[in-house]
Amino acid sequence: MNVILASASPRRKELLTNIFPDFQCIPSDIDEIIPKETPLFEVPCILATQKAEFVEKSHPDSLVIGSDTVVIAGNELLGKPCGDDDARRMLTALSGKVHYVVTGCALFYNGNSRIFRDETKVEFYPLSDEEIENYIASREPFDKAGAYGIQGLGSLFVKGIDGDFFNVVGLPVSRLNREIKAFLAEMP
Repeated sequence: MNVILASASPRRKELLTNIFPDFQCIPSDIDEIIPKETPLFEVPCILATQKAEFVEKSHPDSLVIGSDTVVIAGNELLGKPCGDDDARRMLTALSGKVHYVVTGCALFYNGNSRIFRDETKVEFYPLSDEEIENYIASREPFDKAGAYGIQGLGSLFVKGIDGDFFNVVGLPVSRLNREIKAFLAEMP
């Protein structure tokens, strides 16, 4: 079976090798559209579905995996920062507080689909202005939801997590593996 990851994320690609040693990466070229009034915790499932559907149209006989990760702090969805000021705003909002990292996953194969999400609760230590500025200067925050990478220098901010560490990195590998097995077992 041909497996396609509908993503260009190097972190997702690395994590998926734990399940499939051989697969293709075909990023979806979509405008991410989130319907108004969508509950924040549903947003990553909608985006993961859009990504997987786009790639599946060209590869209907492949197992296509779409994924999207967001950070939710209070009532705000934090995506990837669009500059220093945005990263500073996000890191300040996360400082000393609990937030949620939610990854939506969409599986498409032979006209069938399965969508699920995984949530991890993360607590940050209070961050000083100097810590925030040094982290921004490292440039690490700029391709990561919530402006931090738990697998890099951002790990220095994390007081604790409740849930899957790899979900925070960008792909809930263990759950994804189980969902794929169950999904494929249901195929006629």
